[in-house]
Amino acid sequence: MKYIFLVLVSIVFVSCSSKEAVVQNKKQEVEKEIKSKTDEIVKIYDLVTIPQDVEFFTQELLEAKKTYKIQKKYEKYYFNVWNDTQPREKLEDVKWPFNTYKAGDSYGENFQLLKQSFFDKTFDNANFSKYATLNAKAITLRHLNIRAFPTIKPLLRDPKKAGEGFPFDYLQNSSVHANKPLFVSHYSKDKEWVYAFSSFASGWVKTSDIAFLKKEYTDSWQKAQQIFFIKEDIPIYTANGTFLFSSKIGMMLALISENNKEFTALAISSNKGSVPVFEKVKISKEVATKETLNLDRKSLTNIMSEVFKSNYGWGGIYGQRDCSSTLRDMYAPFGIWLPRNSSQQAKVGQITSLENLTDEEKISLIKQKAVPFETLLYKKGHIVLYVGTFNNEVIVFHNIWGIKTKENGIEGRVVVGKTVFSTLRLGKNLAHYYDEGSILRNLKSMNILTR
Repeated sequence: MKYIFLVLVSIVFVSCSSKEAVVQNKKQEVEKEIKSKTDEIVKIYDLVTIPQDVEFFTQELLEAKKTYKIQKKYEKYYFNVWNDTQPREKLEDVKWPFNTYKAGDSYGENFQLLKQSFFDKTFDNANFSKYATLNAKAITLRHLNIRAFPTIKPLLRDPKKAGEGFPFDYLQNSSVHANKPLFVSHYSKDKEWVYAFSSFASGWVKTSDIAFLKKEYTDSWQKAQQIFFIKEDIPIYTANGTFLFSSKIGMMLALISENNKEFTALAISSNKGSVPVFEKVKISKEVATKETLNLDRKSLTNIMSEVFKSNYGWGGIYGQRDCSSTLRDMYAPFGIWLPRNSSQQAKVGQITSLENLTDEEKISLIKQKAVPFETLLYKKGHIVLYVGTFNNEVIVFHNIWGIKTKENGIEGRVVVGKTVFSTLRLGKNLAHYYDEGSILRNLKSMNILTR
């Protein structure tokens, strides 16, 4: 076993009947509106008639199905930024958010247009003249957000439009789990932020959320046996009981030792100045595994049941997941590496185009060629996992914000906001369902990951 081999250091009130009546009427109006919206959501046909139960769909799977061919590359991708000596993107490429988002069509947290001064000040603080001058290896200390600008303030599109406003903060590039490798290009002018690259996304992260590591430590970490977390939201503590972070599917730690019941793994906390403190943490074998999982009934049921708990979180915001991060994390314990965004995920494995086909032709082709739990179906901006059929309908697993509707030419959304099993016509029973905006109508391709 390749256990980690380094020895680490430190370890006031007026009453009025007319007012009361107005208040009561208003309360009734609000309650009626809430009930109406609730009833609409409850009546989404798929979410009522299709079992929202992972085990129901995995029951037909084989007991063991190995995927060695693609598992071999996982750790290489995971640690790749620790082996970089220069940023992997050109300066002009990392400036893309400042070329994309402008005053005049961008809104802040108060739903008011952002002023040019916001963009000028933020760009100046980005300190791009210092790009590629630090070039240091680092690690995340907790689950954190990767931002397109060095700020926690949001940037929204027109909140009056369906599918815009909350929760679509366009400065939320992605999120990254605790103790994840980073490569740091440089500091912002105020040094509150650093521009960093993870293995799948880049952007601004808080300086206080990372620790810098020497090459000897990053080399040793990579050479060690790794353990995968297979349970969500399990608190991880230091030896003296201090909380470090909570587990997430998709996280890995370096193994130090083990006994029959638990692993002892290496984790990183930090003192002042982003200086790492090496911690030995105890992790139950019910929470993590050192073996890459096989795509079999038991393992898929366990892992998918964990990620199924996630509500929708654009760019991984609020510790939740969006469509692509749901699938990316789900496949991690199986050693299957997926890129971060849906368009790139759709390019992995054996690809079949679904463009220029009728809805019926798409359904027929999917039923004919797709492999349950190994096939992704892609439309621009969204990706789903094919899990089989139910009542002769194609069923997919996905994390989705809402269903497109259209009434009198005006688009709307019925919010789902969570991970679901559904058909490709989710919400088709709704009064103002917009068929042209359906998943099925807009499918572009399917790709079998294991081929």
